[in-house]
Formats: sequence, C-alpha cells, structure tokens
Amino acid sequence: MAKATKKQALGRGLSALLKDPDNDIKSVEDKNADKVVGNIVELELDTIEMNPFQPRTSFNEETLRELASSIRELGVIQPITVRKLGFNKYQLVSGERRYRASKLIGLKTIPAYIRIANDQESLEMALVENIQRQDLDPIEIALSYQRLIEEIKVTQEELSDRVGKNRSTVTNYLRLLKLDPIVQTGMRDGFISMGHGRALINVENTSDQLDIYEKIVSDSLSVRETEAAVRKYKNPEAPKETPKKTTPHFANKGSRELSDFLDVKVTIKTNAKGKGQLVVPFHDEDDFKRILNLIKSEK
Repeated sequence: MAKATKKQALGRGLSALLKDPDNDIKSVEDKNADKVVGNIVELELDTIEMNPFQPRTSFNEETLRELASSIRELGVIQPITVRKLGFNKYQLVSGERRYRASKLIGLKTIPAYIRIANDQESLEMALVENIQRQDLDPIEIALSYQRLIEEIKVTQEELSDRVGKNRSTVTNYLRLLKLDPIVQTGMRDGFISMGHGRALINVENTSDQLDIYEKIVSDSLSVRETEAAVRKYKNPEAPKETPKKTTPHFANKGSRELSDFLDVKVTIKTNAKGKGQLVVPFHDEDDFKRILNLIKSEK
C-alpha cells in the first residue's frame, strides 16, 4: 500500500508541474521534460480529448460496465497514454476503454503516460531505462514491454534485443497482462509471485482463476502446489501422482557395506514410512550356506 501511495503522490507532483504556465513543457529539450517522459502523471479527465484516428468505433457496453466496476474497486491498474497538444491539453493515444469506464463512474482524474511531440526516441530511452530498474514488479515490467511494442512499434524479437532479454522472457511477462485485474493487483502487492501468475494464465475462466488465486493467498500455496491445483482444475479425473519412494541414506550406505561383506548384491525395499526389507540373493545351497556362515561369524 505504501508503494502505491508513493506513486500516487509522485503523480500529483508532476500534475502540478504541468499546470505551471510559466514553465510549460513543449518539447523534450524543455526544463523538467525528463521528469514527465516515462513517468505516471495524474491528469484531469476533462483535459483529455479523444483521438480522431482511433480505429475502434464501437464499444461493448456490458464489458465497459464490467471494466468500470473493476476500476471502482481497484482503480486504474494500467495507465492510459496521451499526447500533449498544448498547455494543460492532451489527446488520447491509447486506453480509450479505461478512459470511458473512468468517466462512466464519475472519476475526475486518471493516471497517464504523457508523450511530447517528437519525443519518440526519448520515450523509448526512458522506457528501456525504466525496465532496467531493480524495484519493478512483474506487472510494471509487462506494461513497459507492452508500451514499447504499441508505441515504438517494435516486434517482440526487436524488443528482446533492446532490453537484453530472451524473447521467451518477454513473452512470459506480456502474458501476465491476460490475468484478471484482481490477480494482477495481487502480484503488484506481493501476495503472489510471477511463477504463481504464469500458472494461473492457464485457467481461462475468470471465476475459476480467482478461486484458485484466493486459495493461493489463504493457504500460502507454493508455485509447485499452484501448478498442481491448475492441473487438477484442467483435468479433475486425472489420477493423483504417486510420490516417488526414496531410500534413506543410512539404508543405502548399509546395503553397500553388506554387499561388500557378503560378496552379493544386497537390495533394499522401503515404504513411505521408512520401514523396509533387506533382500540377500544366493545362487545355490552352497552359496546360501556361505552367506549364512558369514552372518553367524559376526555374532
């Protein structure tokens, strides 16, 4: 919670900076421009106009209401992106559903990334630098990857080269954005790890995904236990895995010593509780008597 408060306070500070008419930021060379590019700023919704080139012209009202309900409960998890047009005036670049849903529930402000005219290169540098930070959670990294792909227009292959990560790593982060917002929030707040999230991606039904997520948190499930829970969900009729039997170290050591002493291969059979049997083979009657005499001689 402290982390979110810190980010929110930073956003308010930058918002105040952008409302200073004497120091209006118009290009990346202007004073304080570096504080805006790549950071989240809390903007008033009334200062943002729609993008006339938005390819999407229709929005599903039901899914929009569902998103609005999620935002009312959790806030806007993924900031929108806007382009600065003039003093305290912006144009939506991406995130129109989040913008519309926020207005639907009467929000006055929304977290946003601001782009300044001709700042493509600076934006890319800021995003790549941001990704290299050590304190980012998996969702923050995934959102940064997504922004680079959408706004800088790079492929996943090109992105992996620019950030110095394997393509599979980039893909795994991006897949986290398919998780339910509640699960994403849980990951950002540290309730679950990226490993938990990667396992939950395989549960397509949102309700079931949330059920397993709640079980992870309430029962403190490990990643391996979560993966097992997901496998059971996807294939409830599958037989339970039989745990592999492991022979205790003392028994292994003793069987080797006994094999050397009796000059035969002594084997051990044990159960899950640690109980077991020694199996001593013999070739014929003479071999049996030989082994028996060796055992008796040790009394």
